Amino acid sequence: MPSLKDVQQFFPEPSQNIIRELWSVVPEEQRRNVQDVVANLPLGKNPTKTMIDLALTHSRAVLGNHKNVAIIGPANVGKSTLYNQFIRNDQDKAVVSPIPGTTRVNQEADAGIFNLVDTPGADAVGPVGIQERERALEAARSAHFLIIVFDAIQGVKQTEQDLYQQMLELKKPFVVVLNKIDLAGKHKDAIIEKTALNLGIDSYQVIPVSALKGTGITEITMAIIAADPAMTLALANAMPMYRRNIAWRTITTSSSLSAAIALSPLPVIDFIPLIANQVGMVMTIARIYQYKITSARARELIGTFGLGMLGRSLFQQFSKIASVPGWLLSSAIATSMTVVMGYAAIEWFEKGERISKERFGQLSKDLSKMMLERFKQVFKKKPGKRQLKQTVIDIVSEESLRSSGQDTK
Repeated sequence: MPSLKDVQQFFPEPSQNIIRELWSVVPEEQRRNVQDVVANLPLGKNPTKTMIDLALTHSRAVLGNHKNVAIIGPANVGKSTLYNQFIRNDQDKAVVSPIPGTTRVNQEADAGIFNLVDTPGADAVGPVGIQERERALEAARSAHFLIIVFDAIQGVKQTEQDLYQQMLELKKPFVVVLNKIDLAGKHKDAIIEKTALNLGIDSYQVIPVSALKGTGITEITMAIIAADPAMTLALANAMPMYRRNIAWRTITTSSSLSAAIALSPLPVIDFIPLIANQVGMVMTIARIYQYKITSARARELIGTFGLGMLGRSLFQQFSKIASVPGWLLSSAIATSMTVVMGYAAIEWFEKGERISKERFGQLSKDLSKMMLERFKQVFKKKPGKRQLKQTVIDIVSEESLRSSGQDTK
């Protein structure tokens, strides 16, 4: 994850000036604490939703009333589709259609640690259009933060430039978002540069997104959080108590990938991508606990448990007592050993304790046996990788909840 300073580069200069003023009153020590937390968050595709879910109760208690964030832009640029990516309850989602002017009034809903407002096209014309435009501008005037959206295919014309200037006059922190970038193909970079040129900003200050596919949401969310010291501090302060939960999310993802890798007809545990996946998992968990570790050190940790020998041993044991296909057995063992490896990493980074090689082996054996039984119940024939990964995610999520419950007793 980039630093707060890196996140703040998304903001055009007028917005940066406002944000610098807001952050200038935050004590240096608190800023350093925030930076340490933000720099070690394991962010992937839209991970901020998970992060906000975990920290929500704490942040709400600290922040009190939510800040309002308004999505502003011309008609039919995908504002409502973008809005729906953030909204937590399906019943609050906006109606979306390709017909310009579908959104006639402002719509507000909960997006976690801030409220989000969807608005009509701010460039509408005619008697009805003037009313819609005024509603959009009123939302912008009342908001604490603006997401100014333009269309990658339609470009930024004079009317869009005029709208942008109106938003600058409000002196609110904002980001510029270029939607439908997935339709730009090989012209993506050129379109971003042209947009930046028309708005008088640098190209790296344009956040390219696909509201339809959900890409770019992380960058927008982190920009909103980084622009508000109170929001950032609340979220950072909430993170330590939720590190274990976030770490288990990482284990769940890695174990599902291990299961899919082991579908291939190759020796259990000796497959290089499997080890690479486990090394990446250990390094990510280390980052969550702000523990500095190299890939070589992660490999050394994995090597201490002799995963190659243990995997072959478990395969031989279970193949004798269980009449199951090799792919099923390989996936069960690879999944289980990845889960236990992740658990061992948590124990090390959280408590400074290393589980013994014997305990690691027993945990792997017990979990492999359980996983094997669950697989036999679910799969009557060899599944596709997507189906297998989803099944593993469901099973490991149950285990993580069970582990969390045990640890809190």
